[in-house]
Formats: sequence, structure tokens, C-alpha cells
Amino acid sequence: MKNFVLNKRVVVTGGAGFIGSHLCERLLADESEVLCVDNFYTGRRGNVIEFIDNPLFEISRHDITFPLYIEADEIYNLACPASPVHYQYDPVQTTKTCVHGSINMLGLAKRTGATILQASTSEVYGDPEQHPQTEAYWGNVNPIGLRSCYDEGKRCAETLFMDYHRQHGLPVKIARIFNTYGPRMHPHDGRVISNFIVQALSGEALTVYGEGEQTRSFCYVTDMVDALVRLMNTPDELTGPINLGNPVETSILELAERIIELTGSASSIVHKPLPQDDPVRRKPDISAARQTLDWEPTVELAEGLEHTIEYFRGLA
Repeated sequence: MKNFVLNKRVVVTGGAGFIGSHLCERLLADESEVLCVDNFYTGRRGNVIEFIDNPLFEISRHDITFPLYIEADEIYNLACPASPVHYQYDPVQTTKTCVHGSINMLGLAKRTGATILQASTSEVYGDPEQHPQTEAYWGNVNPIGLRSCYDEGKRCAETLFMDYHRQHGLPVKIARIFNTYGPRMHPHDGRVISNFIVQALSGEALTVYGEGEQTRSFCYVTDMVDALVRLMNTPDELTGPINLGNPVETSILELAERIIELTGSASSIVHKPLPQDDPVRRKPDISAARQTLDWEPTVELAEGLEHTIEYFRGLA
């Protein structure tokens, strides 16, 4: 009789989204059984269509604000709209996804004994008064602003994860994800890289808010997925939160100019007023990730932008 190997059963909520679909792809390559859970509010079937025929892959249309009754060894909780355009469209539902969704997924992890990873965000730091941001920084967040549904929702989710860990001994991981980009970004998600590429490829003027001196740090999606998998596979006592992102800082104006150059576009740049509560500087301190995960980004911005531009050209 043959010896049968039981594959690891992994649930990825938000699995048809941008980062989620790349995570599903990586887990399938590692020969895990993957259940992609998504309500398709911002996720798209096209992001995971190439996995449908893989016998290790399954997809479920489900909103995690309602309980999910399945079995799992690991849970990656990525479900939540992550761009201002989408999370501000229905802010109450965004908060419910962060809070009720976390409670439901933590309950599932508690019942099944699964390790659960929360995809938190650099937005928990708000408009930071510390630069770069370390995990010990408590943040500078407006609790009643237009972005609060996401910022405070993710902060509350982190609280729930740590309380489940302390109260129930649940193995949890918290990843604070900084700006991530790459193929499968939604073309209308309002994020700066997708906005600039879409505008450049269509010959429209690139919209820069303020003078463009505000900075961001951009991490290519395969680097981010590698970090998430490494974090999931750390010992139970390592809970995080841990910053994941690229510490190389780029101004928004510099990014716009670089995308115009890489696309060969004749687009100009127009300036508009800064949105409310838009952070001026955002840069992760990834010392903890380097030390505990033996991880740092390897894909440089120019290379990552070329892959991303190629993807968006294919959508035209």
C-alpha cells in the first residue's frame, strides 16, 4: 500500500484579491491544499482563474462577516478592501469586515487549532510622527476621519488577535503590510502606482496630490508573499506585529516621472490638493523582519514597475 501524504489545508480569505491571489499561487506551488474565500467585492475571479483546474485549489464565495464552517491547518486573513476608493465606499462594512470578520476567523482557528495570520497594515501608524516606523510605535491616527474605518478597523483587529492569543493560547501572527504593488492590482483601486500606470498608458495627465514631496516605500508582491509565508512558519511564540515592506523611500513626484519614462508616455503631471489625513511620509523599519524571518525585499522598483506595466498593457 502506498503511503499517503496529507497536504496542509490552508485558508486564504480575500484570496481572489491582489496579494491574496499571489499568496494562493505560492501556497499551491508549495503543494498545500488551498481554499480561497472571497466575496468578490474587490477580488476578481480572473486573478485565480488559472488555478481552477488545480486539484489542490478550491474557491468559495463567502463574506467573512458571517461564520465559516470548514477545517483548516492555517488561515491567512487578508479579507478587507485595502484602497481608499473601495474602503470608503462602504465604511461601515469595512469596519465590520475588520472586526466581525476577525472574530469569525479567530473562532474558526480556535475550533480547528489552526495558526492564523492577520494581514494588518502600515495604516495603523496613521500620519506618523516617528520615521521610519518601528513596531513599537503606537501611531498617530484620526479615529473619526474618512480613513478611520480602515485604520481603526485594522487596529481593532490587531487587538482581537492578541487577546485571543493571550486568553486562549491561540497561535497568531500579525503582519503590518506597507505599500505593495505588482500584477493583478485592480486598475481602479485608487492606489498611486495603478493610478499612474493607467493614466500614463492612456495618455492622461498623472495626478499628483500636493507638491508630490510626500514619500512611500513600495514592495513588490512576490517579496511580500514570501514574507507572509515565512512569518506563518515561525514558532508559535513569535506573534508580531512585524513590519513587512520595502524600506527604500520614493517621493510621489519621482514615482510619477519614473512611470512616464518606463511607459514611454507623453503624459504630463497635474497637481491637486492633498486628501484628508493622507500620510506625509511612510517607511518601514524592517529590522525585526530581517532578524526573525531572514527576509528583506529583493525586487528593485524599476524591475517591479516593468512587470506591473506589462500586466496593465495586457488589460488594454
